[in-house]
Amino acid sequence: MARTDVPAGGRTERQLTGADGEEQALAHLRRQGLVLVERNFLCKVGEIDLIMRERQTLVFVEVRTRADARHGSAAESVTVAKQRRLLRAAQRYLQRFRLPPPCRFDVIAIDAGQLSWLKNAIQS
Repeated sequence: MARTDVPAGGRTERQLTGADGEEQALAHLRRQGLVLVERNFLCKVGEIDLIMRERQTLVFVEVRTRADARHGSAAESVTVAKQRRLLRAAQRYLQRFRLPPPCRFDVIAIDAGQLSWLKNAIQS
């Protein structure tokens, strides 16, 4: 029996909304002069949506999208547990460098289409 909650393309509405948010975030960051290093870095301890470079700084970006405020704002959805997973994933990513570059953790929060860029939103 076929599932009715998954579209024919295999992605749920939530996944499509998240992917659209990542596209918006990437376009915004590129307009601000950041360069994409890697997208959707995945390891066993977590995932990093976007890894960007701003001059010499590596920027780990978490993108959160909310269609409405029923479940809180997009920025509020970056819980302490999510922050820990991001930090662990970033540590795993940085293992590929002999001498890791300066880093920061930003959040792109998209609430009902309104994008906010929160620099240094997560402290390591």
